[in-house]
Amino acid sequence: MSATRRHVLGSAGAMGAGIVFAGAVSELFAGTAPAHATGGRGGYGPLVPDPDGLLDLPKGFRYRVLSREGDPMRSGQGPVPSNHDGMTALAGPGGNRLWLVRNHENKPNGGTHRVPAVEGLTYDPEGRGGCTLLELGRNGEVLDERVGIAGTAVNCAGGPTPWGTWLTCEETEDKAGTNGYTKDHGFIFEVGFRPGHRTVPEPLTAMGRFQHEAIAVDPRTGVVYETEDAFDHPFGLFYRFLPERPRGGFDSLRAGGRLEAMRVPDVPDLSAVLEPGTTFDRVEWVPVPDPLAKETPIRFQDFGRGGITHAQKLEGCYWGKESVYFVSSYARSSEGSAADHFGQVWRYDPRRSRLTLVVVFGPDTGVELPGESPDNICLAPSGGLMVCEDGGGAQHVYGVNRHGEVYALARNAQNIGTPEEPEYGEFAGVTFSPDGRTMYVNCYDPGTTFAVTGPWRH
Repeated sequence: MSATRRHVLGSAGAMGAGIVFAGAVSELFAGTAPAHATGGRGGYGPLVPDPDGLLDLPKGFRYRVLSREGDPMRSGQGPVPSNHDGMTALAGPGGNRLWLVRNHENKPNGGTHRVPAVEGLTYDPEGRGGCTLLELGRNGEVLDERVGIAGTAVNCAGGPTPWGTWLTCEETEDKAGTNGYTKDHGFIFEVGFRPGHRTVPEPLTAMGRFQHEAIAVDPRTGVVYETEDAFDHPFGLFYRFLPERPRGGFDSLRAGGRLEAMRVPDVPDLSAVLEPGTTFDRVEWVPVPDPLAKETPIRFQDFGRGGITHAQKLEGCYWGKESVYFVSSYARSSEGSAADHFGQVWRYDPRRSRLTLVVVFGPDTGVELPGESPDNICLAPSGGLMVCEDGGGAQHVYGVNRHGEVYALARNAQNIGTPEEPEYGEFAGVTFSPDGRTMYVNCYDPGTTFAVTGPWRH
């Protein structure tokens, strides 16, 4: 199958990018009407250094700091937790409020400020991670900030549900008795905020226990797709969860369901596929023998004679039109992968049981240019893809338009190193308000949540 190739290189000012794309980039925006309507080229101009040393943006853009780790939460529950990670923006009742649901990837000994344990919202008193909720008013002002769930661990990403809740994912497999934990970890939890959606601090065990990264829900069938960011060979799997009560609303996933892993016949490792446009039909889904991984991590379990398909660094996951897209951030043969790449985006079409390699990322031209180690992603209402950077050197939020052009939208100006050896925390949790006028994004360290407004193209 033929593939469109586009190479993008340049300076960090406007159209600059430290990354190369090969493949049908426009396909990444499937199902977003504004993206189809917006054909404009280029970015928003060079980044302007922030005199306050927080966030560099193009001319005409502004930011507001909504929350910063260590500051007191308005709820009085304690200080804002550390390690801001995955996030979503959900409209409140009546549309007069907006809720930001924010993960905190606190590890057993990491993060200065843990998510405070709150009665009725805490799973494991020894878990330092969880989620916090920011309630914003009509003008974007912070009305409230409080704990959404506590006592979980290494809350990395997750994803929103069609019924307006957030599924937060634990990126760990630690069991009770490990690192001081009193309960098993490695689960998905549902975080609600609407009236009648009080969070239940108990895991959705049928969805599996493994190093979760992100999820995406098929709005038509209610099937939940899950990525596994396992750090060691043989790396993670791509899963689907078939609920007993599909599209059943808040807490319906607790009714259980069937967890399956994707098998691409004769492809044990997705990293070996490097030609954009490569398509696999007759993709199989194999029941997971032991979803709770009582004795053996799922990726090591016996899936029969056909085995199972693995991939390194499975991270972002989102639904577009009639397919689910998922990202492998990179693969390194030196770490056990079948081949090397700097990132892949895959599309799975459930109606055809078809898997397609859509885009392959090429090597960066320098860590000071945007595009080194892409991580969290979201579809922008303004007609493009926004990507958070997690690598060495400068850290950016960069945009990708339908022509495959990459541009810097924001640069972290908070130096957590020294003047001689500067260091910058990664970006995470990029998301947009429902009206598309505000982009929200986190700086992981120091934990900071920004609201960015400006002359977005619609």
